[in-house]
Amino acid sequence: MTTPVWEARADLVVVGTGVAGLTAALRARELGLRVLVVTKAEQGDGNTRWAQGGVAVVLPGEHDEGDTVEAHVRDTLVAGAGLCDEDAVRAIIAGGPAAVARLRERGAVFDSGVDGRLARTREGGHSAFRVVHAGGDATGAEVERALLAAARDGRVPVLENHIAVDAVRTPLGQVCGLLVLDGGGVPGVLTAPAVLLASGGLGQLYQATSNPEVATGDGLALALRAGAVAADVEFVQFHPTVLYTGRGARGRCPLVTEAVRGEGAVLVDATGARVMRGVHPLEDLAPRDVVAAAITRHMAGGPGGIDDHVFLDATSISDFARRFPTVHAACVAAGIDPATAPIPVAPAAHFACGGVVSDVDGRTGVTGLYAAGEVARTGLHGANRLASNSLLEGLVVGTRAAEAVASDLALGLQAKCTGTAELPVAPVADRDALQRVMSRYAAIGRDAEGLAVVGSVLDLSTVDRRLDTRELVEDAALTVAARALIAAAAERTESRGCHVRTDFPQRDDVNWLRSQVVRLTPSGQPVLADPVTTARTVA
Repeated sequence: MTTPVWEARADLVVVGTGVAGLTAALRARELGLRVLVVTKAEQGDGNTRWAQGGVAVVLPGEHDEGDTVEAHVRDTLVAGAGLCDEDAVRAIIAGGPAAVARLRERGAVFDSGVDGRLARTREGGHSAFRVVHAGGDATGAEVERALLAAARDGRVPVLENHIAVDAVRTPLGQVCGLLVLDGGGVPGVLTAPAVLLASGGLGQLYQATSNPEVATGDGLALALRAGAVAADVEFVQFHPTVLYTGRGARGRCPLVTEAVRGEGAVLVDATGARVMRGVHPLEDLAPRDVVAAAITRHMAGGPGGIDDHVFLDATSISDFARRFPTVHAACVAAGIDPATAPIPVAPAAHFACGGVVSDVDGRTGVTGLYAAGEVARTGLHGANRLASNSLLEGLVVGTRAAEAVASDLALGLQAKCTGTAELPVAPVADRDALQRVMSRYAAIGRDAEGLAVVGSVLDLSTVDRRLDTRELVEDAALTVAARALIAAAAERTESRGCHVRTDFPQRDDVNWLRSQVVRLTPSGQPVLADPVTTARTVA
């Protein structure tokens, strides 16, 4: 048995240095709270920096003629395939203009057009040019830079190389702190009446992903162990166009932003035939789930029986290197000149549409535990995320979560820390085996037989381990995330959004126009629970 050997105190502990976490920390600091941010890596190693496209927002006086917040809401609801929470969608999208204004006040610089107003592009699923961007295709990097600079200026302390292991809870189950491991594996406790999870997604469930190596689902696993529930975990969005770097690519692969198609690029196969022609009215600008599934089907029907990539023809974009410098650099590094040759691309795991059930103020069903960003399921995304709504969600919900914490503290709703903390024991599967079977049987195109194979492999490779190293914490998180996903995917006998069942190819609104909820049993096994509509109903 290992017990903590050091302790620190704060009003709010934020887990993660992405857009949601830093936005929340900065707002909480403005509200007078003692804030401590903790990250398992370096400050800039999260997923925000890799976001290329931009922020989807309808700004007053800087939008397409006829574009409105209501149109943005409609596009989001269509992309979400019937599973969005409409109230959450309206609240988050309506908060976009103010959130972007605050971000600009904190130093973020977005690209301007020839008229001096913010430049805008269009991405899949959007009915207008409403995605504002920075550095051409380096929006996430600029957002991260501005927020980190503001955190340093605002004297928000960031504890690097400390991984969050478990929530500290009172005998009544209220969260009152966080158990962490430092870089040397020494356990410690961060005592706080409020813990905000902003730890990102779970792209490392798969062999190829647009996510960095830190995206291992830690926050989801921690929340489930703390008694929270998750929803929509079967909906993992695969980005249609990740740079193909060769058969058997592993880990983070360079993203080719959807804005490239928004500027006129088209998907073609090796013969030059258009991949999206006749598939959807928007063709190459269809929602991501539609495009990713179409590419997968096209590859399966290739001349050799199955191809492992298609091509994105961007040769019509005359100023590609200037407009998309990040993508251009990745292509050149791979020996490709996008000005003269099509870019080889393939789908890869990109974004978790589901996560810890929370409201638009970040509150979960567990007192003292909050969630924001990709780790959370607010109801914005439903079964498929609309492009560039993720940075928007982080900015809006991060701010609202900080304000909710301040309000709850003022009302005395959080618990004093009377709990104890010990390193938990949890099931841990072999990561390589997990990634291989998830990529083969639980990516785009699933069926009952394949999902059963995943379950069997996980059962055979899983051993209970004490989580006393970062690697074990991450592998335990991937294990519980994988089990939760396959439980929900096996139960959902239809195809909807990011969830494609080859044995149930049709959408079924009669039986499946609802989200599925997952909780943990006392033994740590994810099981399906009764559906919920709001975070507070699961307290």
